[in-house]
Amino acid sequence: MKSTGYEIFIGILSVLSIVNLVLLLTFVDDASIQIVLMVMNGLFSVIFLGDFIYRLSTAPSRSAYFFRHFGWADLLASLPFAQLKVLRVFRLVRVYRLLRQLGPRTIWRTLTRDRAGSALLILLLMGILVLEFGSISILYIEKDAPGANITSGSDAIWYVIVTISTVGYGDQYPVTNLGRLIGALIIIVGVGIFGTFTGYLANLFLSPRSDDGEGEDAEPLVQSPPVASVHASSAEVEELRSLLLTSQSELAEIKRLLSPGGGGGPNRAD
Repeated sequence: MKSTGYEIFIGILSVLSIVNLVLLLTFVDDASIQIVLMVMNGLFSVIFLGDFIYRLSTAPSRSAYFFRHFGWADLLASLPFAQLKVLRVFRLVRVYRLLRQLGPRTIWRTLTRDRAGSALLILLLMGILVLEFGSISILYIEKDAPGANITSGSDAIWYVIVTISTVGYGDQYPVTNLGRLIGALIIIVGVGIFGTFTGYLANLFLSPRSDDGEGEDAEPLVQSPPVASVHASSAEVEELRSLLLTSQSELAEIKRLLSPGGGGGPNRAD
């Protein structure tokens, strides 16, 4: 098990990939939309293969992960074969166990505590959702419109990519009002995604590391009391030194009075 946000992210992608597989095999007959779903399934396969490699490389026991914790299912589910994608259900089982074990309050506290990591995963998820559903929507609306130039799955995916990245080459563009509305929404989402992603990278590279930050934060708390104690100790040392000198002077005076001929001995009878 990895972080809570990461497990939820992988679980949502697993659900989306299974839905795409069901749509591709049963409900969708349009060849252009099938291309979009196939491209997205290929993207999911790459993500899940990276997830398997990440889990395998960081597992305390690689054999235990592979054989006892369904690592073999993660590997097979990441392969580009439709018959094996159903094994992604094991990822859903893992996420369900996590959610049931932690509970909603613990999950919320965990996600809000790691705001930067949660924001990055949300951005990635939003980008994937916009890429898929934006491509399907713009293709469904534009492909039969008079004068349309977004008529295939590759045209729709290319349009969403250049639009969400705010590049906008202009080679593909919507010609219907509803298509332009969807394009405007994609632009707004793209600006938010890349703006937040830029801020995340700036915070990642420019802010001090966590250990340095903890050291800087802890330094005033740790060093301030010793500075005060040093001043207090110096005053106490000076006071003790003064008392010691006074005691030594009094002791020397007592010795002088008690010494023979010092004038301080007992009175003898004449």
